[in-house]
Amino acid sequence: MSVSFTVGERVARVTLDRPDRMNAVDAETEAELESIWTEIEKRDDISCVVLTGSGEKAFCAGADLKGGSGSSGVDYWTIGRENGFGGLAFRRSLDVPVIARVNGYALGGGFEMVLGCDIVIAVETARFGLPEARVGRMPLDGGMVLLQRKIPFNRAMAVMLTGRQFSANEMASYGVVNEVVSAGELDAAVDRWVADIVACAPLSLRAIKQTVNRTAHLSPAEAQALRTPALIKALKSEDAMEGVAAFREKRPPVWRGR
Repeated sequence: MSVSFTVGERVARVTLDRPDRMNAVDAETEAELESIWTEIEKRDDISCVVLTGSGEKAFCAGADLKGGSGSSGVDYWTIGRENGFGGLAFRRSLDVPVIARVNGYALGGGFEMVLGCDIVIAVETARFGLPEARVGRMPLDGGMVLLQRKIPFNRAMAVMLTGRQFSANEMASYGVVNEVVSAGELDAAVDRWVADIVACAPLSLRAIKQTVNRTAHLSPAEAQALRTPALIKALKSEDAMEGVAAFREKRPPVWRGR
């Protein structure tokens, strides 16, 4: 298996486990990731996902060009990846918050996976980039369309048109990274974010992310009027009553996910 997947205390941990390839994604890894995201979508015992790479060198170096079949750019493009690189960059059916624990290089598809996450925590030595143009390719699986929507246009174009690598602090200044920490503080920082997310009502988390995912293309008025299934479920839930009761009684809420 090239991907590790565990669940405990409402937290799923997905780890790309190919350190000898800088956690680059080949066809087998891509299939495993798609299967994992699909399983997470079906479960109700997960409130948060942490995505990372094995080892200390790389989060994910993108597509495994060395292990590929030598297919052309057109062949790669025509396969069609509706969910983007790693099954995540474009994914809109995953209603669980995803944290990117960026422990090293996040290049090409690896950066595209970061763009598909909700919160990004990076070690200060991490490097980000979309180097596809330097090998005669393009960031087809999320980079070209996501980055320009997340950061100022000229900064997005600088990333894509130069193929340069950017530091974690630069990406934080661009708004891509939420927090930059030292290597020794990375896990503690991720755990803090996880704890804050898991402290929230599971149905509220799903309602928020589902609404965001399904309304980004709408006008504010249209988005406000949309009643997503998760939103209705959360509003009618026992947890909605429990949250208010716990606040009034000055005690921690007990979430039941219903």
